[in-house]
Amino acid sequence: MNKYELMFIVKTTMESEEASKIAKSYEKAVSENGGKTTNFKDMGQKKLAYAIKKQVNGFYYVINFDGTSATVKELDRRLGLDENIIRHLIIRLDEE
Repeated sequence: MNKYELMFIVKTTMESEEASKIAKSYEKAVSENGGKTTNFKDMGQKKLAYAIKKQVNGFYYVINFDGTSATVKELDRRLGLDENIIRHLIIRLDEE
């Protein structure tokens, strides 16, 4: 399994508790698809550098996990379909 980092931004049109539930659902999705979460970080609400989908703020979350390419593909698919996610990025971390 490879090490990955997932960063995503949730819309601020909802309460922070709801945004946290969405983030936790993606943490759970990692384990459901054969991965293992190593770190989960709630970075809070921040101002975006530029407006995205008419949003100027967003709740930032970072999940570090070990997984396979199938895990990454499924997460990318789910994040792309979720209307509450403004942006997401999954990167493979180098072996140290």
